[in-house]
Amino acid sequence: MRIRSEEQHDAAAIAETIESAFRGADHSSGTEAKIVDALRRCGALAVSLVATEEDAVVGHVAISPVSVANEAGWYGLGPVSVRPERQRNGIGALLVSEAVKRLEESGAAGCVVLGDPDFYGKFGFTHDPNVTYADGPPPFFQVLSFRQERPKGAVFYHPAFGE
Repeated sequence: MRIRSEEQHDAAAIAETIESAFRGADHSSGTEAKIVDALRRCGALAVSLVATEEDAVVGHVAISPVSVANEAGWYGLGPVSVRPERQRNGIGALLVSEAVKRLEESGAAGCVVLGDPDFYGKFGFTHDPNVTYADGPPPFFQVLSFRQERPKGAVFYHPAFGE
């Protein structure tokens, strides 16, 4: 398996991977692939990685800018998707790990995620009651700061999340 930045020709395979990964999921809005397409069209994919096996896309992770308080350099992780037949094999963890590493290396201040605290806690994400998201119940909305300070306030995702 190989993890690499998405390439232009990957868009259809990424959409198919996202749709299959979220199909039937209780927490899915059914719009995850449309959100990633909209982020791509807006040039708002700060990090977009694919996991490939024999040149076939089996997983994807997106990171896009968020706004929080008056702090610059904050990003949101997600969606993370792995084809159903390849789930529970560590592909999602590898994608998240590499995406977070690349984001930190880019000089970002930090990252937020809405997801399972047990899973994202492995990467250093923690719940912080001072950083909130209207649709993110604690402890599922989590923060990872690459610096000492953390912002305080409400987080707003890119408008593409309204897709």
